[in-house]
Amino acid sequence: MKALRGQIPTVGSAKRVVLSRNSLVIALMLALLVVLVGWSAASGQVYIPPVEVFGSVMHHLGLDIGPMPSSPNGEETLWTVRFPRIVMGLLVGATLACAGCLLQGVLANPLAEPGVIGVSAGAAVGACLAIVSGGIWASVWGLAGAAFISALITVAVVYTLSMRDGSSSPIMLILIGIAVNAFASGIIAFLTFLADTNDREQIVFWQLGSLQGVGWRPVWVVLPVATAAIAVSLLLVRRLDLLSLGEIQAAALGVRVETVRRIAILLVAVLTAAAVAFTGIVMFVGLVVPHLMRLIVGPRHVILLPASVIGGAIVVCAADLGARTLMTGADLPLGMLTSLIGGPVFFLLLRRSRHTGVGW
Repeated sequence: MKALRGQIPTVGSAKRVVLSRNSLVIALMLALLVVLVGWSAASGQVYIPPVEVFGSVMHHLGLDIGPMPSSPNGEETLWTVRFPRIVMGLLVGATLACAGCLLQGVLANPLAEPGVIGVSAGAAVGACLAIVSGGIWASVWGLAGAAFISALITVAVVYTLSMRDGSSSPIMLILIGIAVNAFASGIIAFLTFLADTNDREQIVFWQLGSLQGVGWRPVWVVLPVATAAIAVSLLLVRRLDLLSLGEIQAAALGVRVETVRRIAILLVAVLTAAAVAFTGIVMFVGLVVPHLMRLIVGPRHVILLPASVIGGAIVVCAADLGARTLMTGADLPLGMLTSLIGGPVFFLLLRRSRHTGVGW
């Protein structure tokens, strides 16, 4: 027996192996993110060598390490144009992936994503109304405010309509979200019909998503909202794990299912609304990234949620780098690239899950 006991791995040793593997995955993802940020900051119409990007960052941190940009406009290009755009891209990716991970956990549905409950459609309706109204609403801040408020109102309507006997149903949330998305699409089509040529182009461009022209002021608005919402989301990871056992089992273990669902949906609304308010709709990040991370690090939300946040930042940073550099002199829509890449990737993930039997 002693010999056999020495050959059979214990539960504790298996957990340590999984923890070490997941820690390595997170470390590699963070390293990849740093490389992508440096590459993105160096690339563009004005090329700035990575060593000069590093030197500029160190200089702004008060450390005289590395050379400063040799280009006459290098410093201004980095800190006025590229770094605000990169930081906003990281925030958008992190918030959308976090929202997708939360929604998939609270609805126990790996195909759920923020658009399912109408957040993106509601934001688009608010943005289109602001564009058509003109005046102060057509400004960057008016557009962002209208999109944010409209997204929150839409989610409140979806959640209220899904309530029955004091509790909401995941199936009803999804079905009502689909109906609201269809209704919102009709409103957007009607507003597009009413708009003049310039407004119509702006509506179409907003729905495609872009980080072009983002400055530091929008970043300072989104940053505290995103940070606070992600921090609160991390407090729900244990309850989300228990919810994966089923609502009855989770309730028996002390989880207030409806309270957790209400908080999670509110967080999804805030995260997604903050992400799309200044940049427009960015598709597939909230769907593909958590699904992929679940295959890599497993279903436990204590590691899945942080991995999804980092993965979302990586995906949007890489997509924005491609949007700026794939075509000379052109800035491709960010949402178009994430859809072109995310759609086939998700299809491959589904085929892999079907053939290997991997699922929830």
